[in-house]
Amino acid sequence: MMDYRTAVAPPAHLVALHLAAETSAWAAAGFTVVGDEVRIGSVRVRLAGAGTGHGVLGWDLAGPLGGDLDGLPRPGVETPATGAAPDHPNGIVAIDHTVAFSPDLDRTVAALEAAGLQLRRRREGQTARGSARQAFFWIGDVILEVVEHPPQAREAGDAGAPARFWGLALVASDLDATVHSATGLIGEARQAIQPGRRIATFAREAALGAAIAVVSPHV
Repeated sequence: MMDYRTAVAPPAHLVALHLAAETSAWAAAGFTVVGDEVRIGSVRVRLAGAGTGHGVLGWDLAGPLGGDLDGLPRPGVETPATGAAPDHPNGIVAIDHTVAFSPDLDRTVAALEAAGLQLRRRREGQTARGSARQAFFWIGDVILEVVEHPPQAREAGDAGAPARFWGLALVASDLDATVHSATGLIGEARQAIQPGRRIATFAREAALGAAIAVVSPHV
């Protein structure tokens, strides 16, 4: 019989994300910026500047992870932040999930599982982004959501293309207050796919470096 005390390693968890964005843009959106980073819950969001690339440049994990990640950046290894995160004037309190797109969900899931990430569940059904297939992985107290490109995008693109990061969903303690505090930089709140939750999306003009949505807390 397998001894799970020695055979199962502790799961990797998200410590930091690196974005191609300016600190001034995040400060203007109501985040507390210290140096070049914004601490959201247990995760550091490091802002490398708008001229360093596009979107999510990389991620750091604490815990074991090995092998290829189907094109997602190889994560660095870093110790978790300690102490409480600073309050943000816009009311953001945590990162709910980060999103990656893949032209081949099965391929990406297999790569992530082989690397050591823990699959939480799969979902089949239409989403706001037009895809019918998703997979969810735990990375600490944040979820990695992998979304398969909708059929029309797969037909028009390269089925062999790698997976890529797309954006983040943050949690607001009071979504209406967050929308009000960032007027002009964020859209109106609307019903989310998850029952009982609402969502609003930061506008491109906010220049936060990636697609950033804000959701109400879990019911």
